[in-house]
Amino acid sequence: MPKMKTHSGVKKRFSITASGKVKYARPGKGHFLTNKAKSRKRKLRKGSYIAGKNASTIKTMLGK
Repeated sequence: MPKMKTHSGVKKRFSITASGKVKYARPGKGHFLTNKAKSRKRKLRKGSYIAGKNASTIKTMLGK
């Protein structure tokens, strides 16, 4: 049986931590930053984690 390929889009957007959580960068920091509040932009700097079924789906797409 052939090896399963990693999904290129998922590979660029998500990473797996040492504890096995799925980490991603919050969306909304690309453009129109002058319209967004300073506090909102500050909160967008920090990454976040995905839990549940979505996390397991992403892990399978990454081949983990």
